[in-house]
This record gives sequence, structure tokens and C-alpha cells, in this order.
Amino acid sequence: MSGDALSQQDFLDALIKNGSSDLQINMLLLELLSAGTDTSSSTVEWTLAELLKHPECIKKVEEELKKEIDQDNCQALINFWAIGRDPKIWEDPLVYEPERYLDSNLDFKGNDFEFIPIGAGRRTCPGMPMATKHVPLILASLIHFFDWSLLYGRDPEDLDMTEKLAQTLCKEQPLLLIPKAKI
Repeated sequence: MSGDALSQQDFLDALIKNGSSDLQINMLLLELLSAGTDTSSSTVEWTLAELLKHPECIKKVEEELKKEIDQDNCQALINFWAIGRDPKIWEDPLVYEPERYLDSNLDFKGNDFEFIPIGAGRRTCPGMPMATKHVPLILASLIHFFDWSLLYGRDPEDLDMTEKLAQTLCKEQPLLLIPKAKI
């Protein structure tokens, strides 16, 4: 091995060098991995729930996907459910209205405190670069390839949007949907 290869350290090397025990390392890595998948799946669940409750919004997404999907460099922009609730900053903050951000200069990467879905500064989410790419891709794929309905033909207006705080803010009642492939 060359001297450069021996001098390079990764995160695990740094933990071992600083005296972290196997248990501490295992718990830290488990937390990092579970936090990364839990937040993304929760974001997808909340977004699908809001889109089902607001069929006019899902129609806009479907129209944009139809317009853009056959072109190169397709990008779907999805706004997270809990992006801001301060009535001093947002008009009707509890109303699901993703259009309010279309002409906004807010940056979701942690510098604009009106819009902090995943932290700010040095405490920002380390998985943000991955999440900002795969969450919109997952949602766009789910909307593009499937029509969604609630179990037993329930009305989306009656969807329970109660939240519970776990490791992430998740729905108290899991979203149970029936996918139907689009032809």
C-alpha cells in the first residue's frame, strides 16, 4: 500500500481511534441508517396522504409528469408536508398549498429559517443530498405509474391526518392505499 492509502481515514476509523466501543459504534450506525430511511418513508407517506386529500394537487403533479416525462433532464419538485406553519410568515399555514413556493426565493438547505424541514447549520440532516434526489423520484414514480385509492372506497376527505412524534413526525394511523396500475 502507498503512504496515501495508509493515511486516509473514514468515519469508522475516526470512531475507533477516539475510543468508541463496539456498542457505541453499532448504535450510532444503526441510528444513522434508520434515521435516513425513516424520514424518507415518512415524507413519502405524508405527501401521498396530502395529495389524496387534495385531488387538484395530484392532478397538477400528473399533468406536469405527463408534460415532462418524455423529455430529457426530467425533474419533479415535491414540497414536504411540514415545511412551515408560522401564521406570521405564511398565509393559511395549515392549508396544503404547494404552489405558494413556486415564486419563492427560500432555500430548503438550512439557511432560510422560514423553511426548515430537515434542520439547519451544522445540525442539518447528513442525508439531505440523497433525500432531495430519491424522495421526489419515488413520489413521481408512484404517481406516474399508479392510481391510488383508500381501502374500502373511503373518501380521502375523511383521511386521518393526526400526527405522532416518534423518531420523526409520522402519521398516527399508517396510510393504507390500494395501487392500481395505470394503463
